[in-house]
Amino acid sequence: MRIGIFTDSYTPFINGVTTSVLMLKKGLEKKGHTVYVVTVNNENMKYKLDERGKVLRLPGVPIGIYDYRLTGIYPLKAINIIKKWNLDVIHCQTEFGVGTFARIIAKQLSIPLVHTYHTMYEDYIHYITKGYFNRTGKKIVEYLTLFYCDRTATELVVPTKKAYELFKEKYKVDRNVYIVPTGIEVEKFYLENNKGLNIIKKRESLGIKRDDFVILFVGRIGSEKNVELLLTSMRYIVNNCPKAKLLIVGDGPDLNKYKSYVKKQGLEKNIIFTGKVPWDSIAEYYLISDVFTTASRTETQGLTVIEAMAASLPVVCIDDESFTNTVIDNLNGKIFKNKRGYKKAIIELYNNPKELKKLSKQARVSAEMHSSKYFVESILDVYKIAIKNKPQTIIPLVDKIKNLIKKDDKDEKDNSSKS
Repeated sequence: MRIGIFTDSYTPFINGVTTSVLMLKKGLEKKGHTVYVVTVNNENMKYKLDERGKVLRLPGVPIGIYDYRLTGIYPLKAINIIKKWNLDVIHCQTEFGVGTFARIIAKQLSIPLVHTYHTMYEDYIHYITKGYFNRTGKKIVEYLTLFYCDRTATELVVPTKKAYELFKEKYKVDRNVYIVPTGIEVEKFYLENNKGLNIIKKRESLGIKRDDFVILFVGRIGSEKNVELLLTSMRYIVNNCPKAKLLIVGDGPDLNKYKSYVKKQGLEKNIIFTGKVPWDSIAEYYLISDVFTTASRTETQGLTVIEAMAASLPVVCIDDESFTNTVIDNLNGKIFKNKRGYKKAIIELYNNPKELKKLSKQARVSAEMHSSKYFVESILDVYKIAIKNKPQTIIPLVDKIKNLIKKDDKDEKDNSSKS
């Protein structure tokens, strides 16, 4: 099968969508399929074709939200390149920019389009509205989401029941919606597969002692991730757990604000910010930590939770459907409802090494259920359905007339022979 993955997010920009695309591409190629990626050029306003890696980068304009860039919806130079790929299916990972281009190409070349919905956009409109017209903004987001996901896709994929319910219960869509949790390369996060890692030295390089208790957060440093709950809980946690350290890995618009808060609180030794780290070394940060935590309510799945589990980290997460399909309270982690519950869960694990060890073992077992193998197989099933339900090729008017003439001519000959 020849597959085109269209995405605004791709390496070197790292987030959940990039992780999903990388795992899917690698998994599909392992099964013998040919995979092309169409994405944004994050460096400049030029086309860039990596023929060996089968990646086409389109000129992108910065839009002022993180490192995102937006492409034109109809880049002419790319069309001729994509035509030569003879794609069987297009898998779109984004709604705008590259996503709009994917829909135009799919319709123009009569290629079935599978769309995966990754982002709960209603939780992000504050970056555009700046607090004004939020209600109107949410209605616009709903309209655009339905247009891109429901009306222009052959088949629709979501990673969790939470996203499924958004379409079925809130948006009332009447179509098939496939729940396919994103898989990850779990082996990447196993300690035995990171033999070059010296945990003690890595900790020391970050100002963390051998016997410190490390609470890890990995993700975008923005208000929608509710990082503030983790930061404002730290004073109480340190008072009860003197060796506790909060390690925050990632970058985002609120990083400097949070750094200033930590400095004012005098918690620089207990809260450590790494900033953006390379994808290839991300496993090291999980493997030097003791627990993973997140208070975000804006995820569609939360791949960092699965990455943490693969590294044998118990997960302490907020009670949200994005996580509760993966994290089971007191089996592979702990679920909290508020700040008090968060602090209680962390302190319990800090003071109970046996429970920590038990949850750690089960976390790794749980992660294996989310391997990329099952993810790829499920997506391939959706591709087959999309190809079966492929939209009919639009025959140009001239061809329709020619076919009618041929049919009339044939009918006339048949009637003559009968008479």
